[in-house]
Amino acid sequence: MKKENLVSVPFMVLGIVFCTCLVAANLLETKVVQLGPISVTAGLIVFPVSYIINDCIAEVWGFRKARLIIWMGFLMNFMVVAMGQIAVALPAAPFWEGEEGFNFVFGMAPRIAAASLTAFLVGSFINAYVMSRMKVASHGKNFSARAILSTVAGEGADSLIFFPLAFGGLMPVSELAKMMLVQVILKTLYEVIVLPVTIRVVKYIKRVDQSDVYDEHISYNVLKISDIN
Repeated sequence: MKKENLVSVPFMVLGIVFCTCLVAANLLETKVVQLGPISVTAGLIVFPVSYIINDCIAEVWGFRKARLIIWMGFLMNFMVVAMGQIAVALPAAPFWEGEEGFNFVFGMAPRIAAASLTAFLVGSFINAYVMSRMKVASHGKNFSARAILSTVAGEGADSLIFFPLAFGGLMPVSELAKMMLVQVILKTLYEVIVLPVTIRVVKYIKRVDQSDVYDEHISYNVLKISDIN
């Protein structure tokens, strides 16, 4: 096997954490929490971590490896949603009293599930693309600015897709716009707050993995999953 086709331990670990964060975020989305004057879903605790990992992977290994991880995250999320639907459809034991709570968490409406998965794909690929193109254009400089701007682009696209698809027609347009804006701002602030940690992690991985890919003359076709060299 060619060396460039091997998967390093840091890449594998980040990939596992990425998929775990996405599955956890989908489950945590079922709870709405109050933060001062604003209401947000509990998924805000963990979902931004997936964008931070996306930044790390795109920065160290390039867009092609990020593309692989994004599709893996999508498939793992889809599998959990599908298995959840099957579990909800199965008849509960007569003595079991937790069906209502279980169905509330795992019985995600098809509209919400479709909106969530579509928004994730688009937002994640935009995040990786912006990160990749800006790295080449800046010759690898200004990582902080690239991480923040790519997150704004990705999270913005995610919110613009998810909220109208999931809640369009169910609440006033003004409320939808407010929710989208709040989500983008809070998730970007999350990125800014943990940026010092992200910078150290990226530097550490580059040193240990001896990898620092520049995406020159590559295909940004999101369907070319097999192209990971």
